[in-house]
Amino acid sequence: MRTHIEGMTSFSVLDLAPVPEGSTVGQALRNTIDLATHADRLGYNRYWLAEHHNMPGIASAATSVVIGAVAGATQRIRVGAGGVMLPNHAPLVIAEQFGTLSALYPDRIDLGLGRAPGTDQLTARALRRTLQGDVDEFPQDVMELMRWFQPVEEGQRIAAYPGEGQPVKVWILGSSTYGAQLAAHLGLPYAFASHFAPGELMRAIDIYRRTFRPSAALDRPYVMVGYNAFVAPTDEEARTLFTSVQQAFVNLRLNKPGKLPAPQEGYYERLDGTAKAVVDSALSCAAVGSVERVSDTVAAFVEKTGADELIVTSQIWDHQSRVRSLELFAKAVGLTA
Repeated sequence: MRTHIEGMTSFSVLDLAPVPEGSTVGQALRNTIDLATHADRLGYNRYWLAEHHNMPGIASAATSVVIGAVAGATQRIRVGAGGVMLPNHAPLVIAEQFGTLSALYPDRIDLGLGRAPGTDQLTARALRRTLQGDVDEFPQDVMELMRWFQPVEEGQRIAAYPGEGQPVKVWILGSSTYGAQLAAHLGLPYAFASHFAPGELMRAIDIYRRTFRPSAALDRPYVMVGYNAFVAPTDEEARTLFTSVQQAFVNLRLNKPGKLPAPQEGYYERLDGTAKAVVDSALSCAAVGSVERVSDTVAAFVEKTGADELIVTSQIWDHQSRVRSLELFAKAVGLTA
């Protein structure tokens, strides 16, 4: 078993705040806070929440609110958005929200920005009232948002209070080469969503690194990669836990989103060829198994990608099994003995 991952600076957690079947949003959010305290204790670097809307199985739609709750319950770990879907919002509003978080929790707040709506078009219209928040304006919106964090200049008529002068760390998120190009052009860290859309991972990383332009924010390229992690005492148990997210992806492709399903033994084996192809494609970036198996799987993935950081997500139906998976993953990669 490899107990140290060469070249990896840190490991982080992406929590989609899953609402399990048979549970409630309130319990899901309490689970998130509990999981974050474990991640803080175990030595993970950051804890991110994601913005999704009209999704009954995800409780983090009001992303900045949940970030505040998590930051307030933890001591050391960085907390942030992975991400805020900027076309849904006025940049000034996001600057005020994250400026407030930064003022409350200094040097601990991250702001990952995405250009997808995080929902369907009908819900996007309900969020924005119109669709004038165009994804094509995403680069301009990012630059506007970053300006709101700059100190106020003499004669400036509008400012983000709170927000101005706050050192919020801005990231660009993506699942294609578009985000890679933008992050490289702006000299920002880049996070790739390979935990559900791995198709262009290697191409996006290559473009980002080759075209990166140093900036005041970052002097060299920095890549964080999304990864599924399901760790249990045995390979068989881990594979069973993994069936919850497999079911969720199949249901989503059938336009039947719902709460996170309970695991089913043998679920994958019963799928037809088309469904298996959907699952295999979407969830190929994954380590599923015992500590020993996961340690080797992660080491190979890091060697392949050269990622500076791995952010792991574990859509596990039972909360205590999810906590245990986080603990065992920490052991697998050498965060804990």
